[in-house]
Amino acid sequence: MKRADVAELAGSCGLGAWTAFGVLTMVVVGRDGIPLFADADLLSWSVGHRPDVAVAFARGLTATGTGVVPFALAALAGIIAGRTLRRRALAAALCLACLGAGQALRYAVMTLVARPRPPLSDWATHASGSAFPSGHTTTAALTAGLLIIAVHIRGSRGRTVLALVIGGWGALVGLTRVYLGVHWFTDVVGGWLFALGWLGVCLCAAAWWLPERLTLGMTDTDTARGTTEPMGAAGGRTGPAREQTDVAREQREDHAPDDPGRRGRSRPA
Repeated sequence: MKRADVAELAGSCGLGAWTAFGVLTMVVVGRDGIPLFADADLLSWSVGHRPDVAVAFARGLTATGTGVVPFALAALAGIIAGRTLRRRALAAALCLACLGAGQALRYAVMTLVARPRPPLSDWATHASGSAFPSGHTTTAALTAGLLIIAVHIRGSRGRTVLALVIGGWGALVGLTRVYLGVHWFTDVVGGWLFALGWLGVCLCAAAWWLPERLTLGMTDTDTARGTTEPMGAAGGRTGPAREQTDVAREQREDHAPDDPGRRGRSRPA
């Protein structure tokens, strides 16, 4: 895809997600934070279906949505996306900045909305702060989105299966917050919408403003050149691309040169 197409698609998705998030936020604020839609029913079902094994699994899974794990996975996304050491470092820094800034913005929204959590008697794990939007959900969804984008950029085999697995992890972390009784379902939906909107904004900004040589495969420029390696100072290729060129040159030199003047002549004995 061209840079403009990537920016337009990401911006459209981000704008749509944040529009939906804004509407949901206004409904939550307008109802003074009381349960909406199926919030109460889903919480009641969760409380009534909590075998010890399922609770232990949910606690373990929900723990991956906070702390050092999401930041480690965000850095991994940058390493996957980059094809040289310099690009990997830059991509990892951008992914970490996206995740950190998203968390800060989410926290500001949570403080302003100040929605109460479900009753403490229904909790099956520890939680702090207000409810909307869910912090674990937002963080896991942002991290999953960064990993999916990185896998798509790298174009590795099985990327569809990987994207489904990663997306499933991000979604399940959010659902565990409802199952463990510390969030309403609409808190989780709000986290998903917020994360999608923020990812759209970040991807749009990266595709629109980053230098073309640093867009990490989001466009077809490198494909058109036939390689994704950077150009050297003198215009030559560096790294693996240069090595491949040297090997090809050596292979050509092993054969007799194609001299037009010798066509049709026999080689001397």
